[in-house]
Amino acid sequence: MIKKSLFLIITISAAVCAQLMGPKLLVQPLNHDFGTIEQGETVTHVFVLTNNGGDLLTILNIQTSCGCTAAQPEKNELVPGESTNLKVTFNSAGRQGAQKKNITIKSNDTENPLLKLTISGTVAKSKNLSANVPVLYFSETKHDFGKVKEGNVVEYTFKFHNKGNETLTIKDVRTSCGCTAALVSSEKLEPGVEGTLKVELDTKNRSGKMSRTITIQSNDPKDPTKVLTVYADIEKES
Repeated sequence: MIKKSLFLIITISAAVCAQLMGPKLLVQPLNHDFGTIEQGETVTHVFVLTNNGGDLLTILNIQTSCGCTAAQPEKNELVPGESTNLKVTFNSAGRQGAQKKNITIKSNDTENPLLKLTISGTVAKSKNLSANVPVLYFSETKHDFGKVKEGNVVEYTFKFHNKGNETLTIKDVRTSCGCTAALVSSEKLEPGVEGTLKVELDTKNRSGKMSRTITIQSNDPKDPTKVLTVYADIEKES
């Protein structure tokens, strides 16, 4: 009886360990609402995919529920703790009314091999979006710090412009982990004005290749969410 109980405990422990050590696909949030868009517009949203497990995560396949939606990740393999962007594009041509489309991600995450994301919105045929809107534009959305000694804090400044005709408002700036800080020069920009976003990456207690994201929410009606990505290859002190 004792041997059977011991065997059961070992089996359960091994199963739990395998779950903790295996790859785990994490996406938060799982849904995005574009709100109301004009018929014929093509809109995009970036989901951030993260390997929250302990082994290499492989994106095997991505399928969308209709031809009007396209989705492509920047990387198909993620080491533990690494993130990548999944850009989803929706073409509203020929669509009208409430829309809901699914994106299914197939991976080697044994607990959740098929992860479903959802985009939604309302296509208004008669709606005419005015040209007098703010437009948030980043000249670059990625920066690679290259090789960095563990413990150093590195920084980079992204530049952005308001290319629209109305005041641009930065509503929120979030980073994917506490090791990354982001400071925007101004929360409001008039048309034609340039702003900066200073990003700091603390490499303390980190090692190997890592990527972190910074998500910016604004009142740009066509593209309210922008995602920046920074990369680094952390080298331990010998």
